[in-house]
Amino acid sequence: MPVFNQNRSRVVQTIFVVVFVVIALQLINLQIISSKYRRAADDNANLRKVIYANRGIIFDKNKKSLLENVIMYDLIITPSETKGMDTLAFCELMGMSMEDYKKRIVKVLNKTGSRVKPGVFEALLTPEKYGKLSENIYKFSGFSLSERSVRSYPYRAAGNILGYIAEVDTGFLRRHSDEGYEMGDYAGMTGLERTYEKILMGQRGVKRLIKDKLSRNMGSYENGAFDTTAIAGKNLFSTIDIELQKLGEKLMSDKVGGIIAIDPQTGGILCMVSAPTYDPNFLTGPDRRKHFSRLFVDPKKPLMNRPIFNRYSPGSTFKTVVGVIGLSEGVIDEHYSLHCTGAFYGCGTGRPKCLDVGTYNIRTAIAHSDNSFFATVYKRLLDQNRFSNTDSALENFNRHAYSFGLGHRLGVDLPSENSGNIPTSKYYRKMHGNRWNSCNIISNAIGQGEVGTTLMQLSNVMAIIANKGWYYTPHLIDSIEGGDKDHVLDPYKIKNYTLDIPDTVFNIVHDGMQGVMEYGTGAAVKVPGITICGKTGTVENYYRGEKQKDHAFFGAFAPRENPRIAIAVMCENAGFGSQSAAPIASLMIEKYLRDSIAGKPRKDLEERITKTKLIPKLMQIEIDKKLAEKNKRDSIQALLEMDREEKENSEAEAEHKKNEQKNPKPPTKKTPVKNINNVAVLTDEKKNKPQFEKA
Repeated sequence: MPVFNQNRSRVVQTIFVVVFVVIALQLINLQIISSKYRRAADDNANLRKVIYANRGIIFDKNKKSLLENVIMYDLIITPSETKGMDTLAFCELMGMSMEDYKKRIVKVLNKTGSRVKPGVFEALLTPEKYGKLSENIYKFSGFSLSERSVRSYPYRAAGNILGYIAEVDTGFLRRHSDEGYEMGDYAGMTGLERTYEKILMGQRGVKRLIKDKLSRNMGSYENGAFDTTAIAGKNLFSTIDIELQKLGEKLMSDKVGGIIAIDPQTGGILCMVSAPTYDPNFLTGPDRRKHFSRLFVDPKKPLMNRPIFNRYSPGSTFKTVVGVIGLSEGVIDEHYSLHCTGAFYGCGTGRPKCLDVGTYNIRTAIAHSDNSFFATVYKRLLDQNRFSNTDSALENFNRHAYSFGLGHRLGVDLPSENSGNIPTSKYYRKMHGNRWNSCNIISNAIGQGEVGTTLMQLSNVMAIIANKGWYYTPHLIDSIEGGDKDHVLDPYKIKNYTLDIPDTVFNIVHDGMQGVMEYGTGAAVKVPGITICGKTGTVENYYRGEKQKDHAFFGAFAPRENPRIAIAVMCENAGFGSQSAAPIASLMIEKYLRDSIAGKPRKDLEERITKTKLIPKLMQIEIDKKLAEKNKRDSIQALLEMDREEKENSEAEAEHKKNEQKNPKPPTKKTPVKNINNVAVLTDEKKNKPQFEKA
């Protein structure tokens, strides 16, 4: 082929290739790039509506729902779309000032960081506001209504267990940046809502709607092709007995402290009462922020979960642990006896004192709570010849204590659990130097000194003693709807054991604890027909060196054979454990095992305990102080309101006079009708009413 023809052929081929490439690029532009701009344009004409998933429900052990979901509405704003809107009409409808409107816009912008991103203008509208807005929302461009489910609590109880949910803030989003949260989402902040957030929350959906120029909904965009479906959270089945919980909260009204009851066979928590408590409905709905602020500054600290957060000296309830360890270590046996003459003199100080003079063995010492006996046992444990020094002996004692779940977090499925305190030799060397000995720490023997436990730990100790040396980690959630695919509940299925302690040791301690209820410090509140093993505790209480009223404790389990409930009760500043904590525990045990409180004496006891007020003196002073401050603020506010009303009335009167001067009324013509006894009767022609004027 001639060279000329070959070149021409190549030129033609090149032209075809170029044309093909141009056409291909144009197709790409039309199908991809242009569609991007088209979607961007469409975004300005459609509404991205978030569909919030229903959170999972939490049920009690009898499948009663502890909380429910109810529908409420948020008012959503996209600031870039509000141009030209009648803001005055909107403010009038919402009952707000223009200044407040502007502040809320700024708040939304601070949260979203963009004028084109929608944000919550007002969350959880009242029914009245929702009614007004649903009829008029089309008038206000850039605004829309978004429904969400919020919590409702039919039993008005267990607030400290369940916790509450709240809208996430920027700090929360920073901490959980990789977990898919957005502004406007709600998340669990405390309690079970927080612990099981990932299971309860579900997955939000998105629906894109077409808007007309009046921002009215005209249907789904692209037939819902870009929509995603909301997936509801999973339900949780708890170990709580809500009827027992309600009784506990009732018995602890006007008291400070708590109750925890556990099923010893499973570790399931049957009730967890923190007193004072609050109605969980206060932290949901339109007024939640106002209620939260009030609860947060309340001197009674109702938001605090005392049974797991507060650490207390356990008092004489700790003697059960000392007794088990003493028998196990062989420093005493069941036949060992000691005569108490009024105090313990083993360290030469005459302390601690004992309540009853007499001779005691381990069983009767538990029943009568003899301080001298357990101080002797504790001293013997720390002075054993087989240990080179007291440090080693204390470490041995502490190994036993740790195996009872003391001195460390148990791992209950709630946030903010306290570890308690079992003091170490390192601590005492720091306090007393290298020459410290058992006498320096003898008060630990009776559950005072540096020993500290949570009420949660104390109830678990009762479960361990009931089970003769084993326990499941206490927990509130038994199962998850659809199964525990992520194995979050696995830690609660593992048996934990104390150090190797024979059943015979626990049987001896059981005898003593049964004696507490039969003839000892708890005999006044024994329940006919139920064999309860219990232990009272009374703890000295000082604040800034000043003696306060003692704290009252009681720990127990029942029945003795095949125990079904282990319980711990604590009342701050309530005096002897036998007088306040023990009656509460006995009523709770009876309620759980028999499902009711039977007989007039027991019902009378329930009523008496319910009505007894035991608010600590220092707390009452703080309450009175807060109340006085509130009354002062209210009085000032009332005076300011009166001044404002007087000012408004004065201004209105001045304005009225000013208008009268500008526009004087024509004088009313009065016509004499007749004269009677020198009195002319005139007729007001305007009102046609007779008036009298002296002639």
